[in-house]
This record gives sequence, structure tokens and C-alpha cells, in this order.
Amino acid sequence: MKIISIGEVLWDVIGETEHLGGAPFNFAAHLGRLGHEVLFVSAVGADERGDRALQRMRDMNFSTRYVTRLTEYPTGHVTVSLDSAGQPSFVIHRPAAYDFPCLTSSDFDSLLSPSPDLIYFGTLQQMSQHARELTLRLLQASPQARRFYDVNLRTGSYDSAVVRELLARSTILKVNRQEVDDMSRLFGEPYASTERFCSEYSQQFRLEAVCVTHGAQGCSLLLHEEYIEAKGYSVSVVDTVGAGDAFSAAFVHGLGQKWPAIKTADFANRVGALVASRAGAIPSWTVNEAYALTQPVTAQ
Repeated sequence: MKIISIGEVLWDVIGETEHLGGAPFNFAAHLGRLGHEVLFVSAVGADERGDRALQRMRDMNFSTRYVTRLTEYPTGHVTVSLDSAGQPSFVIHRPAAYDFPCLTSSDFDSLLSPSPDLIYFGTLQQMSQHARELTLRLLQASPQARRFYDVNLRTGSYDSAVVRELLARSTILKVNRQEVDDMSRLFGEPYASTERFCSEYSQQFRLEAVCVTHGAQGCSLLLHEEYIEAKGYSVSVVDTVGAGDAFSAAFVHGLGQKWPAIKTADFANRVGALVASRAGAIPSWTVNEAYALTQPVTAQ
């Protein structure tokens, strides 16, 4: 598939260590490992972190053509704290360069020739009106493309109007269990079950798929009106930064392969668990390693 991922690229600062990340960048990197053509749209600052980000992309054989270099804003970074279970909390430093992506006319035309199969976006960057307007232009110019909205709600970096607008532009929705509760509060619509949430959002926003992740416990998926629940895999967690983005990449891969819901969900669970067992948002991994996982989690 040809996929456009638009969003933040930033440095996850964990103690004295910095890992290149940002959900849309992580997603793009993991999907590239699955053999797809992924074009990443973002911006970095004219600073040392920007230099390192661009060089890291080149080292990963990642095109930097659509990553703008800005002098007005610094390269994004996030301070990450991990709890005893490896779950992250974030302090996001803004404004950042990724809030202001730019495309020349030739770059815009190049992105869309041939037309993409899917366009990915999240909430964080889309809080920037500048970024949201560029995303809308891409969506309007690619009416046949699937639109994957990976909600990724971060404290202080979302509001109900933007989330609803992005939902209305989507064909695929991915959230985690906490975000189901957050969205229920945002819109005043509590749900008695995950299945009910998936069904209601699928009908209201005419979504092809709604996926809810449950961390180590796996995920729930409504795909083409079929609802399933797939168990996760038991691994020794190092940190979960990037695991959800790897899950999203594997999930999109399954959609592109036209796999049934249970196979798509299982593969995504495997890849997400594998990445959680390794340090950093984009550790090295292989499909064979994902399929080698054999121990599903037990119900709690």
C-alpha cells in the first residue's frame, strides 16, 4: 500500500536518554518494516535535535522530502516518565515545529501521484489549525483513501470540537480503553460495553472499523459489522512507548491484506506486545518474532 502519515516527529526524553518518536512517525516506521510505501509529513526545527532527527530518518532509509525545516520553532520533544508497569506519562513541550508542516505545490502533487491507499492522523498535531488545514487538503484531494484516526489523547492537547471534527473525517478509528472513557466524558455518551461503543461510533460516523486496545489484555474490534475480541500476548514489558503505534501499523497491514477481523487483531496484538518487550518506540523486530509469541494473557 501507499500510505501518508501526517503528524508529529519528536524526541521522547526518558531520563538521560532520547528516543526519536511521535505516534505518526512511529506508525510510519513500523509500517515501512512491513513492506509498505509510507510518506511522512511533518516538520523539525533548525536545531541540533532537528539535525539528529533527519539523520536518523536517513539511517532508517526514511524519506525526509516532506519533513520541513523551520527556523521559527524548535524540534518537538516530550518528557516521558514510566511507572512500575512501564506505562508512560508525558509532558509535551509546545509550540513545536511539527505544528507547522508545509508542502510546496510540487510536494503536494507528488504525495498524491499515485493516490494514497490510506492517510493516517492523530489528535496531537491536529490541535494546530495550520496542520489541520493541510490535513484537510490532503483528505479532500484523496477521496478514495481510507482515513485512519489514531486518537492518542494527551493531557491538555485535545478538545471535543477537534476530536469530533476528526471523527467525521475518518473511516477507521483506533482508541485505547482509557480513551473510550475520555471520549464518553467529552461527548456525554457513556457506554455500558466496549461492543456498544464500537457499534455506536461505527454507525454515527459511518466507520469501516473501530478498534479498542486493552494493553496486555489484547483488543476489541468491529470490522465490517463483525465484532470480535482478541487476547494479547504475555511478554516481559520493558516500556510501552511506541507499542500502540506498532499495533496500529500491524492493524493497517492486516486491513491491506484483507484479512478477517480475528487474524488482523491477533497480528496487531503480537506486534504491539513484541515492541513493548523492547526499549524505545521503534526497536528492531521481525514478523517471524511476532508469530513466535505463543503465550496469550489470562483473563483478569
